[in-house]
Amino acid sequence: MRFTVALLVASAAFTQARVFTQKTYDEISISGGVAGNGEQEALAVFSELDLNDLASADEADIEFLDSVNSICNDAEKEAFNKAIDAADGEEADALQRGKIKNKILKLEATMLRLMIEQAQGADVADEMAAELKKLNNNIKQDEDEAGNASTALQFDAETD
Repeated sequence: MRFTVALLVASAAFTQARVFTQKTYDEISISGGVAGNGEQEALAVFSELDLNDLASADEADIEFLDSVNSICNDAEKEAFNKAIDAADGEEADALQRGKIKNKILKLEATMLRLMIEQAQGADVADEMAAELKKLNNNIKQDEDEAGNASTALQFDAETD
């Protein structure tokens, strides 16, 4: 009986460690709506993560964050860049604003992954500084366009 209870407790603790579940790109995308709040929208996607206990984050959550980066990169190259090239005027501008919000989501995922790795003992300070510079640049671009329409594009991809 004790073994069963211990096994259940250990199993529950292991299950609770992973906070993110598999999502499609369209489920996590923040590109639509209006520009100006991309940072807050991106952070809301990752709100399940306990920022006060990053050292105990599960490897599956690190993989999730890495896959968010990857699918956002793919969406940028395979969807946004092509759509922007084919558009003009306000349509192209709204797509560009959506692309910037997509980059914010990608970079927030990367920063969270790096923060976890740092909390777990990895030396990632240089990479964090480089990614933070990119993130801040994209946040500023998003804020500069606050209130303007931002176009989302559907993209067929899933996180890990």
